[in-house]
Amino acid sequence: MKRCLAIDIGASSGRHIVGWMEGATICTREVYRFPNGVTERDGRLTWDLDALVEHVRAGIDAALEAYPGLDSLSIDTWGVDYVLLRGDEEVLPCYAYRDGRTAGPIELVHGIMPFEALYRRTGIQFEPFNTVYQLYADKLAGRLEEATDFLMMPEYLMYRLCGVRAHEYTDATTTGLVNARTGAYDPEIIAALGLPERLFHPLQQPGTVIGEYRGLRVVLCPTHDTASAVEGIPMEGDALYLSSGTWSLLGVKLDAPLTDEASRLANCSNEGGVGYIRYLKNIMGMWLVNRLRDELCPGAPWDGITRDAAASRFEALVDVDDPAFMAPRSMREAFDARLPVRPEGPADYFRCAYRSLAEGYRRAIAQIEANTGKTCPRLYIVGGGAKNRFLNRLTEQATGKEVVALPIEATCLGNLKTQLISNSGRN
Repeated sequence: MKRCLAIDIGASSGRHIVGWMEGATICTREVYRFPNGVTERDGRLTWDLDALVEHVRAGIDAALEAYPGLDSLSIDTWGVDYVLLRGDEEVLPCYAYRDGRTAGPIELVHGIMPFEALYRRTGIQFEPFNTVYQLYADKLAGRLEEATDFLMMPEYLMYRLCGVRAHEYTDATTTGLVNARTGAYDPEIIAALGLPERLFHPLQQPGTVIGEYRGLRVVLCPTHDTASAVEGIPMEGDALYLSSGTWSLLGVKLDAPLTDEASRLANCSNEGGVGYIRYLKNIMGMWLVNRLRDELCPGAPWDGITRDAAASRFEALVDVDDPAFMAPRSMREAFDARLPVRPEGPADYFRCAYRSLAEGYRRAIAQIEANTGKTCPRLYIVGGGAKNRFLNRLTEQATGKEVVALPIEATCLGNLKTQLISNSGRN
């Protein structure tokens, strides 16, 4: 029996899950879990690469102890962030996407190539943390002068395991530098911005075996976690999906990208999937309520929070796409500044956040259906948010869609599915 190890790392935690097939079902067992988060150093938000690598290796050790006959492993993470290399050394610090260093570079990038032109080529929605702006900030800071390579976060972690520098398609599409139609890094954007050509290599597809670590094949899954999550959702027919975690990624599968003006104005993104385009909206997600809990009622059980929110009668809403919620010093104060009336207690804040998320989903679905010409009766929700019955009920009421909440590790399932297919043709 072939067994694979999926290492799924999000912005707040990571997990190692072993999977195998029993009939037509992928069975799973979690063998290791660890915390993750940004580290503030000298006023900047960064990732602790050594800690990430240590946890990745410790989890592999735990998996091999439980399942000595493992066949392969793969790693998926959040998108956008990367590690610069100078030969075999990292160029530090490794900045996190919530750091504010791109504020000035965005205007400079758009002065060279207006966002309208970028969007026509890449189909990637505007976000201030897009890799294209981060790399330009690195250029201005002189960090690219001696850089010999850059690896997206999951590529870097697999490089630290097997020594191979691979460049995977789905995560690369989150950079804002991949041409939506060719599926390769866009040489015109790279040349216009004066980014070193040596950093950009041919992209490899999910399922490619790139090396070995402790006898395990190292396989490229869809290394962007949302791409793996979409692969793990058992969707039927034309349907919407919502990967509900720190971010809410809401979209549909398309055969070809949509980079027209309506899509740009709606700020829809065309990201890579396994043989399809993930046409989606990137919406502020459970980050809102996680930060509110940290501030208002640290450690309080979610069942109690949602029960009290359901009992509240607070009706005001906020725009969950407002950049003010990206990385505020105080999430409560960010809500207060954007509400016509101040909430009286934690239950009001949480009710406001959940209802605002549901309204954000409604707006996103209306835009997606208008732009694609698809009418999708069903919305599949996976990720941590799928377990939130109150938010699911609000979403069904706001959108008019049948909500199918699947409290499954969809990202790990998509990661494992890719490995199992890759391994099926091998002895």
